[in-house]
Amino acid sequence: MAEPDADTRPKAESAAAIPTLAEMQHWTWVMGRAQQLMMEHVAKGWGEAPPMKAADPKAFAQWPGMNLFAYPGQIAKAQADMWSEGLAIWQRALGGDAGPSEIEEKAAKDKRFAASQWRENPLFDMIRQTYILISDRLLGSVDAIEGVDDKGREKLRFATRAFVDAMSPSNFALTNPLVLEKTLETKGENLLKGLENMLRDLGQGQLTHTDPQAFEVGRNIATTPGKVIRQTPLYQLIQYAPTTDQVDETPVVIFPPWINRFYILDLNPKKSFIRWAVEQGLTVFVVSWKSADEGMADLTLDDYVLAQIDAIDTIRDLLKVDDVHTIGYCVAGTTLAATLALLEARDEADKVASATFLTAQVDFSEAGDLTLFLGDEQMQLIQQLSADKGYMDGRYMAATFNLLRGRDLIWSYVTNNYLMGEDYTPFDLLHWNSDTTNLPAKWHQAYLRDFYRDNRLVQPGGIVVDGTPINLTRVKIPAYVQAGREDHIAPPQSVWKITHHFQGPLRFVLAGSGHIAGVVNPPDAQKYQYWINEEPVVSLEEYVAGATETKGSWWPDWRHWIERKSDGNVPAKGARVPGKGRLKALEDAPGSYVKAR
Repeated sequence: MAEPDADTRPKAESAAAIPTLAEMQHWTWVMGRAQQLMMEHVAKGWGEAPPMKAADPKAFAQWPGMNLFAYPGQIAKAQADMWSEGLAIWQRALGGDAGPSEIEEKAAKDKRFAASQWRENPLFDMIRQTYILISDRLLGSVDAIEGVDDKGREKLRFATRAFVDAMSPSNFALTNPLVLEKTLETKGENLLKGLENMLRDLGQGQLTHTDPQAFEVGRNIATTPGKVIRQTPLYQLIQYAPTTDQVDETPVVIFPPWINRFYILDLNPKKSFIRWAVEQGLTVFVVSWKSADEGMADLTLDDYVLAQIDAIDTIRDLLKVDDVHTIGYCVAGTTLAATLALLEARDEADKVASATFLTAQVDFSEAGDLTLFLGDEQMQLIQQLSADKGYMDGRYMAATFNLLRGRDLIWSYVTNNYLMGEDYTPFDLLHWNSDTTNLPAKWHQAYLRDFYRDNRLVQPGGIVVDGTPINLTRVKIPAYVQAGREDHIAPPQSVWKITHHFQGPLRFVLAGSGHIAGVVNPPDAQKYQYWINEEPVVSLEEYVAGATETKGSWWPDWRHWIERKSDGNVPAKGARVPGKGRLKALEDAPGSYVKAR
């Protein structure tokens, strides 16, 4: 549908009480264009993105956030407590003085209502304060409910928080003064652009967080020079080119999480842990996992553990070294713990010089909000969603992580990009966050069931790998354990528990920020901080109480630690250069697996 000619559009300064002919033409065009967009979306169907599989509605009803009002009595009681504060809000709205308000103080701190329009207009001031009041009482009512165990209370608290975040007046056009202003200013074109954004997201089955055209793997992200030197059906092994004349004799291999792309550690030259480690004189290898397809339906823990051992043995043989330093990030750190336990059981632990764990959990007894998604009904839902093709569509995992921080990762984008019609800001980290990978169905379900729900990894003999029962308490390999103080995926108190199971020398570092920013924090950025307590302590609380804070990145501390566990230096030539040893280069880094859908 053609847009009206510019000379027929109303002037911005027009303020006529009765719409002009040009204004009526413009709004007619806006509504017609919106209808056309929706019809085109229906006609096009899913386009290139496969549809996300539907599941049993009964299972969805048990998903955290779907069963919000199972305790009407307690919620009704909480309503009575709102009347006095509600009357005070009305009194202020009518120009009276109701005195200081706790609700007003909370509303003033809420960034969703930071714009002056929320306070200057009495109607929207009342809307925001009423919302804060109701939200506060609903969340408070969770603690007042009797006869609910701790796990049930946490599930209800999560559900209530999800509900109140979704119901924020900032999320709706008619109750958001900024959206109304924008709509009048642009004469509805913000809503038209927002509709385009929403329909595109529906078509791809995933919420957009950043400009989708701003980044390309291998062009402006994941650009550290290197070569793929080994490829298996499960992973590619990348070796990075040295930038120093001498390198540590003991190489480093990084195992990234298979639920994400590895380039979170190689976003750009300034943020890249991989590039930084190479510049520190380390020979760096990275495993790039393949996104699951139909042929990987029957993969299990065994396959991932044996793949890690295969990568270790490949590097040892290539460089003719006795051992390697290993790094496991997130779920790959969990798998690395199982790998170390298997090597101990086989008397092969001397293949590993050290193990670094980045926001990794082995004991899931306090694993945080993700455990709320692991009831019988949720496990049934996960099984349904991966039954046909043998793998779990990575978009479901992305949606789950978004739910953990719904206000920031869902509703702020609904407001900014659907209602306000704003352009997406280029952000490499959010590009990575949206670059999903599929998960092997059998292994994904087993990981959630055996590790998260049943916590079998910390039970001696509770997990069997390649026919061998494993025991984490037998692991004596030196370990460096990093946790993020504000991590909502691998909470620090959960990561800390690794100190209760490993028996070797262990250095624990508590980093500022969360699951990603706490890890990807280059020294030059001069951001955040980290805490170290050199004294032996039992609990994380004791650790924090006696810890020393250091400004900036923990990366240099790790480099000094790993240097003390290396065997000197060697020239950066021969097999230390990718493709110059026994294993020839197959393709340039970052490889093809990281680009596969």
